[in-house]
Amino acid sequence: MTKALSDIITDPHDFLESLFSKIESVGLKVDDFFLDHICYRVATEDEYQTKKIELLDHGDLLIESMVNGRMISTYKLHSPILFNKRIIDVLELPAPKPGAKYMSGLEHVEFVTTEPLRNLVIRYPALKFETYGIDKPINADITLKFEGQCVRFHNQTLEDVIAEEKLL
Repeated sequence: MTKALSDIITDPHDFLESLFSKIESVGLKVDDFFLDHICYRVATEDEYQTKKIELLDHGDLLIESMVNGRMISTYKLHSPILFNKRIIDVLELPAPKPGAKYMSGLEHVEFVTTEPLRNLVIRYPALKFETYGIDKPINADITLKFEGQCVRFHNQTLEDVIAEEKLL
């Protein structure tokens, strides 16, 4: 029997309500940014393998590739997650990095903006963005962490990055 998506990744609406509340509480304006995808973290390699198979009932595997020392599977959902007039149809499932500890659950969303990422950092000087990925040649990013959740910003959609990766 096929599990509901919310039984595999927990209720995305509860997660999104919580995360958007945190985003709003720090004064970060994301209304004009495209909500590209949502990420579900797993604690173990076994859980990654199980979730990877379960998610095939809810989406097409776009790619499974090695990123930063661990595999990441990305799915295009058959039925997107609808949240406050946003449509989220891509889900990322990273395996745990060797030696790192993760709690299983929805962890972050990623937004796409055409604005240079440095401009966001400058516009919100009170926010402690992690900028170690801002100069990456592929899929540069900045991250804002909250307790147990985070939000990332990119200038390309994950699907565009995957399309480029498949050409290499």
